[in-house]
Amino acid sequence: MELFNQFKAIQKKQKAYGMVLSIASWDSNTEAPKECFPHRADLLSIISGESFSLAVSEEYQGVIAELLNRMDELDELQKKEVLKAKKSLDKIVKIPKQEYVDYSKLINLSQRVWEEAKENDDYDQFKPYLKKIIEAKKKQIEFRSDREDKYNVLLDDFEEGMTMELYDQFFDAIKKDLVPFVKEVLKKKKDEEDAFITTAYDTKKQKAFVEYLMDVFHYDYNRGRLKESVHPFTWNTHSKDVRFTVRYLENLLFSSIFAGIHELGHALYEQQIDEKFDMTNLNGGASMGIHESQSRFYENMVGRSRMFWEAHYDKLKSIFPEQLNKVSLEQFYRGINKVDESFIRVEADELTYPLHILIRYEIERMIFDEGVDLDELPAIWNAKMKQYLNIEPTKDSDGILQDVHWSAGMFGYFPTYALGSAYAAQIYYTMRDDIDFDALIRENNIKAINVWLEEKIHQFGSSKKPLEILKDVTGEAFDPKYYIRYLKEKYSELY
Repeated sequence: MELFNQFKAIQKKQKAYGMVLSIASWDSNTEAPKECFPHRADLLSIISGESFSLAVSEEYQGVIAELLNRMDELDELQKKEVLKAKKSLDKIVKIPKQEYVDYSKLINLSQRVWEEAKENDDYDQFKPYLKKIIEAKKKQIEFRSDREDKYNVLLDDFEEGMTMELYDQFFDAIKKDLVPFVKEVLKKKKDEEDAFITTAYDTKKQKAFVEYLMDVFHYDYNRGRLKESVHPFTWNTHSKDVRFTVRYLENLLFSSIFAGIHELGHALYEQQIDEKFDMTNLNGGASMGIHESQSRFYENMVGRSRMFWEAHYDKLKSIFPEQLNKVSLEQFYRGINKVDESFIRVEADELTYPLHILIRYEIERMIFDEGVDLDELPAIWNAKMKQYLNIEPTKDSDGILQDVHWSAGMFGYFPTYALGSAYAAQIYYTMRDDIDFDALIRENNIKAINVWLEEKIHQFGSSKKPLEILKDVTGEAFDPKYYIRYLKEKYSELY
């Protein structure tokens, strides 16, 4: 159909603009010099403006409208492309171009300011930018929707169909069934020989082990790269260009190992998406919740398992003999699964992790639906840390400034971390019924696990909706009971 070819031609131009902006973002977060950002933000805002003009052009709107009238002439995947394009168009079509361009420039500047504010432990340095970002997001919501519950608009951006009502049900289950268990475990903390957890580990050798893990998980080097950044992340434009970053801290070996495995989970997902989606808008993961289910599955169900380290602990000891030769496999396994109150989300143990997400979810709701004063945010953050984890940050870098997401305008993203962990548990129990999970990991046959996930989840990209994928894989609707069961089973055995 000629009309669909016209649609694809416009989308190809959109992808070209997107690739340029995306590569600039990768560079900004990995190796761009500090002084370049004001000039860069100004130039990138021009490209953002051109991309926006194309995305809301009368021609493109007309093509989508006509295709919607002729859906019976399209195949199933083409229909999904058109419907997704319509939803993307609806998100931005009512936003004035200058508003969009100014916001793009603001985000390009604010992420560098956040890095400096975090380094300086100075919330006041970042606060003016945070205020502008929040004001801009609220304006965008008003252009997009007349809903009073503004936060729901943002939640749907990252997990289609999810609302505060549904997240409240999920987090209520966490509060009711998991929080008491977490508090019991924290009371039972054991005084074990665990000085090895925070001893010094050469960062170059840490990188060597992460590179070893890239082979273990069958990451395709010909379609990716590994770099360093302040906050680990995965970046991609299509299945043949999927990169990720890790942060190396001398006294936090586990941070680089598990951030590396986490980001490899994201990267493997993207590399295993069917290449037929590369030049469509159905490339990329189904949702952030499904994406996080993959990263959290690899990080926790695989990477923090006893079987995994039966296969790989000797390799780690060979890289760090001085630090680990006297540390038994059992000590190490307990060390990587040690439960403790911690300030930093990305370094939190698996059991307390969802409480970090709960804190951010409740604060984001306050920001968008209750109009909280930004001056109060650090104190609110600290109070919630005290409420859920019984610890209170003494500096902003351990509290309100620790995450990059708000500087990128990514409000509504955080809940998907906990949701993804819950999806992962539900998928995990299905997988265990289907293949010999323990034996495969013990035998270092991660490839077989990759293939299972590719067949069930990865290959489809975003051609399926998240809850559709979960139902197809597990045969059930989403149920948080599997997540609570998984955590209680694992940590009851450990504690």
